[in-house]
Amino acid sequence: MSSRFVIWLLCAGAVFVAWSPHAKHNESAASTTNEHRSDTVLKEVAPSAALTSAAQVTVDHTVKVSLHVTNVADHAVEIDFPSGKTHDVVILDSTGHEVWRWSEGRMFTQAVRNTLLGANETVTYEETWNPGHLTGDFTAVARLESNNHPMQQRTDFTLR
Repeated sequence: MSSRFVIWLLCAGAVFVAWSPHAKHNESAASTTNEHRSDTVLKEVAPSAALTSAAQVTVDHTVKVSLHVTNVADHAVEIDFPSGKTHDVVILDSTGHEVWRWSEGRMFTQAVRNTLLGANETVTYEETWNPGHLTGDFTAVARLESNNHPMQQRTDFTLR
């Protein structure tokens, strides 16, 4: 009877190990590129000075917010994320009230993610907001939701 129990425990342990999540993921839904656009761009240097970020807002029928994160170091830099949420975009009205948040109502994996950004490589996160009939002055706040390289950019824009 005790040998059956030991065999059952060994099988259960093997199944657990085979199906457990892995700690490191290198997949990303963001696009990578080595070029940089410079319309309405603000730059910020990360505390480590290995990464810089820039935000860009393009207004048409919709508002497109881009966050460009560039590795300015001569070596690869690992960016750690506490979940599947790598970035977020928030739109604030002229009084500072939140009008729209990209992540609102979305679900993200609860697994730690790591992304390797090569030397002089840029990763771009882009989100689009449909403002409907809203007009006025707004601020787009784009954030990199990283544990080790958190960044935030604010860009003002006007809807007419």
